[in-house]
Amino acid sequence: MIAAILIRGKIDSRQDVKDTLTMLNLDRKHACVTLENNPVNMGMLNKCKDFVTYGEVSEETAKRIDGIKQGKIARLHPPRGGLKSIKRSTTNGGDLGPRKDMDALIERMFP
Repeated sequence: MIAAILIRGKIDSRQDVKDTLTMLNLDRKHACVTLENNPVNMGMLNKCKDFVTYGEVSEETAKRIDGIKQGKIARLHPPRGGLKSIKRSTTNGGDLGPRKDMDALIERMFP
């Protein structure tokens, strides 16, 4: 199970990225959606990696976010302690793109 969170807004983004975010049901900042780990979803997440952060989540975290249904949207708060950078990828010390500690981020964002 993969969770994706929209970190940046869609203003001034390309139309294909906006369409992909709409297909993923990520329309507002700090919206979180759970998805199956398959090549189609990973391709869509890779296309909009400059606007979202995503990663594997545990079963208990997925249940906490309004159940395990695919595409289910949960609105989260901004993370306690803030984000490092919303303009850099996780490999460059930021918060965008794939991450390994998705459970920790969701725990900080959960109300």
